[in-house]
Amino acid sequence: MVTVRNSLGDFLRARRSRLAPGDVGLPSHGVRRVAGLRREEVAVLAGMNSDYYARLEQGRERSPSAQVLEAISAALRLDDPARDHLYRLARAVPGTRRTPRKTISVPLRHLLDGYATVPAFVLNPAKDLMALNPLAEALFSPFQAVDNLARMTFLDPAARHFFADWQRFAESIVAGLRHADGLDPDHPRLRELVSTLSERSETFAALWSSQVIYGKSEDPTELVHPEVGPLFLISQSFDVRGADGQLLVIFQPDPGSSSAQALTLLGSLDATRRSATL
Repeated sequence: MVTVRNSLGDFLRARRSRLAPGDVGLPSHGVRRVAGLRREEVAVLAGMNSDYYARLEQGRERSPSAQVLEAISAALRLDDPARDHLYRLARAVPGTRRTPRKTISVPLRHLLDGYATVPAFVLNPAKDLMALNPLAEALFSPFQAVDNLARMTFLDPAARHFFADWQRFAESIVAGLRHADGLDPDHPRLRELVSTLSERSETFAALWSSQVIYGKSEDPTELVHPEVGPLFLISQSFDVRGADGQLLVIFQPDPGSSSAQALTLLGSLDATRRSATL
């Protein structure tokens, strides 16, 4: 007797076994013979017929639509790599559009906080500052609101003093937005940001229409902080695996340099202020 392999069903069962009802906002009733969600609960979360979902797990249905796969991905809280794997098992092509993540993962948050001596922060494609470590918060403290690096650059008066070569930094911001726009022209937050900045900043509108694009420079970014003076920092960027579009950015000085000493001083001043507010 030949056993037909059911990789899709195996994957679905394994993933629902990892979720408790409380993880997905469902009440838990009765004693559960096995760990995780029941098939019926996954079907409810995905908005589909429970019998149809059962057939998927049992291998009796092998051609789910992209809409069904997206619903199951959301129900099982799949990250992007797991979602792509689900599509491969179903022999389907993942859609290019994904719902942008609005938060960062807990491990990434721990990683950010682990950079105690350098500013580190996470950006999305629209340059929203999704998370910052304490030193990054102190670094950007001259701005009225620390929310979006593009908005801060073009609309906050502090930017002209904070970025020593404001024009070049502004061009790099627009180049980054243009690159993101090429990867995902329909990104909702990016569309909104470009529209807002084009209306409120003639400089941004001119740079955006000029189609400015250039590669990253190895030259340091020179910042001027009102409390500690000039800072020469190298920007290192890393794509966040499992969260499309998120970018971990670290501003690093040369070891032993005056900029390294200035960052140490800024960290001490920030720690003193935080202690005073407790």
